[in-house]
Amino acid sequence: MVKAIWAVACSAAVAGILMASGPGCASAPTKADVSQTAPGIAPEAGQGSAPATPTQAEPLVVHSGPEYRIGTEDLLYVSVWDNKELTLDVVVRPDGKISMPLVQDVQAEGLTTSELASLIDKRLRAFIKIPQVFVAVKSINSPKAYILGNVVRQGPISLRGDISVLQALSLAGGFTQFASPKKIKIVRSNDGTQEIRTVNYYDIINDGAGNYLLKPGDTIVVP
Repeated sequence: MVKAIWAVACSAAVAGILMASGPGCASAPTKADVSQTAPGIAPEAGQGSAPATPTQAEPLVVHSGPEYRIGTEDLLYVSVWDNKELTLDVVVRPDGKISMPLVQDVQAEGLTTSELASLIDKRLRAFIKIPQVFVAVKSINSPKAYILGNVVRQGPISLRGDISVLQALSLAGGFTQFASPKKIKIVRSNDGTQEIRTVNYYDIINDGAGNYLLKPGDTIVVP
């Protein structure tokens, strides 16, 4: 008898819950619903946001187009049709050259992939009738800017995409206690001449003034 009363009470409670929830009521979010929440939109550089705390995020990647000029430390894939010995990955040395069987050292820095493929093709024709050479950039490692002075981490910054002054300061871990954020200098070489710009960190975070995009070879100096 007690079991019967308990069962009836449970059924009534469940029915009440179902009626209360109704077809127009939203159910509690499931784990899948939570995982599909839209990601936040990061503010654009120079729109008043302070530098984000550096994370271990995946590095920015720049896809090399047909006009990309090969640089030192770039990782290249060289393929010669129907020849496994001449199909390999090579790194551009500091002297701008790569090494391959038969042709030995080949100048790569400053060339596009098609220009390098053509050069290797010409060199291989002394050994192979129709080489059919293909070259691709697997990893762009050459473009770098540098940050020095009173920051947590000094050193090179890989420019695998558009990197602004504010982002570079974030990647460097921010300022030390001795820094003078109002007198940051950006040193840039233009056609053999050196250009120095002074920027104010507080102007950057307030209205974006001075939040330049870095170019290869730029140096940020935080006094």
